[in-house]
Amino acid sequence: MSITSKAGQRIAALLDENSFVELGALVTARSTDFDLKLVPTPSDGVVTGYGLVDGKLVYVYSQDASVLNGSVGEMHAKKIANIYDMALKMGAPVIGLLDSAGLRLQEATDALDAMALIYSKQAQASGVIPQVCAVFGNCGGGLAIANAMADFTFMEEKSGKLFVNTPNALDGNYTAKCDTASAEYVAKAGQCDGFGSEETILAQIRELVSMLPSNNDSEAETVDVTDDLNRACAGIEGCIGDTAILVSQIADDNNFVEVKPDFAKSMVTGFIRLNGATVGVVANRSEVYGEDNKVAEKFDTVLCPCGCEKAAKFIGFCDAFSIPVVSFTNVTGFKATVEAEKKMAKAAAKLTYAFANATVPKVNVVIGKAYGSAYTVMNSKSIGCDVTIAWPNAEIGTMDAKLAAKIMYDGQDAAVIDEKAAEYAKLQNSVTSAAQRGYVDQIVDPADTRKYVIGALEMLYTKFEERPAKKHGTV
Repeated sequence: MSITSKAGQRIAALLDENSFVELGALVTARSTDFDLKLVPTPSDGVVTGYGLVDGKLVYVYSQDASVLNGSVGEMHAKKIANIYDMALKMGAPVIGLLDSAGLRLQEATDALDAMALIYSKQAQASGVIPQVCAVFGNCGGGLAIANAMADFTFMEEKSGKLFVNTPNALDGNYTAKCDTASAEYVAKAGQCDGFGSEETILAQIRELVSMLPSNNDSEAETVDVTDDLNRACAGIEGCIGDTAILVSQIADDNNFVEVKPDFAKSMVTGFIRLNGATVGVVANRSEVYGEDNKVAEKFDTVLCPCGCEKAAKFIGFCDAFSIPVVSFTNVTGFKATVEAEKKMAKAAAKLTYAFANATVPKVNVVIGKAYGSAYTVMNSKSIGCDVTIAWPNAEIGTMDAKLAAKIMYDGQDAAVIDEKAAEYAKLQNSVTSAAQRGYVDQIVDPADTRKYVIGALEMLYTKFEERPAKKHGTV
């Protein structure tokens, strides 16, 4: 491989040193239309091969924008398809480094067929091997669809452009007004999992891939544990608002790899290790702390459509690759706005289905309020959670006790309402009441959360669950 090309340099920076082996280096374009035969096309604009990430086999392709702007033609796509075929046979992740003008116009229908070939291979690989993409330059039109078919996407913050239609092609818009292709815009829209400098996102990809299993028949590698399994997390109850911080507190060595951190911030998703094993985390969040350790953003403790969809997709990935899921619940209802109502029921149904359908070990930690249908959606025991843990001050019930009392004793004076609210809180909303009915398995001190979650996951390690035979669900 020539490391002089930018495409080759990106591969070298991504993989373990001197581990890359190039395949198809001598492939060139076959088409001769529109004087294409007069244009040199080394490697047909894409470098393909295999190598190692932290000693793990991966297959990689990197588009070379210096060759016909990295456009996708027949042989370009066949090289990528070959990489997918090999990755499926060997059970190894595929990483795509994208920098392309899109379809190669000189090859017309051959280019269309080529792009569709990539889609086909991605569809076959979905849920079988992890797929990761990174956008370093243009990734538009049909290639944006290929990018979206990957499990995780990262973008270079300055040069990365991801779009189906360019900003200037949108009615009433232009790039200077709203750059809908920019990394920041795309991240906030939920179309990428992280953005930053080229060096940063390559490091993020390495960290993510190292935590994932190579395929759906293998487990993620368990690393040696240096952290105390019984480590107390003192003061963790103070992180109930920003659960991204809470999750990092219980993780081995406090390492939390968050995905889609800029999208639907009221729902946290990402990966941690517990006792050396990879675990997927889903958590409600009501606060975001900034770098100055002050609250930068606040949210209601409710489920929103985007948060539900974000979590549902993440849980689906974890279930496909046998990664246990731990949820942290603090939710009082559903977002109540005109816009949210358009998608709320369907989005909540997707989240409900994702939790209920997943057969991996599932643990729920109720850290705050857990009210009504929103609680049942958030990995409750009633939809299949294996172990439910709760903090002593948690509340589980249909609604706030004061509101319930007002409804049940409508027309009564304030003294009666207060008396009945206190009674309702004790009998119906307390975590003890829920435990007495079997809806909570353990009530633990917040500081002991780490060791109890680890203990639950160790017990669930051999979990096997059969479901009714079907091709797939339809929610």
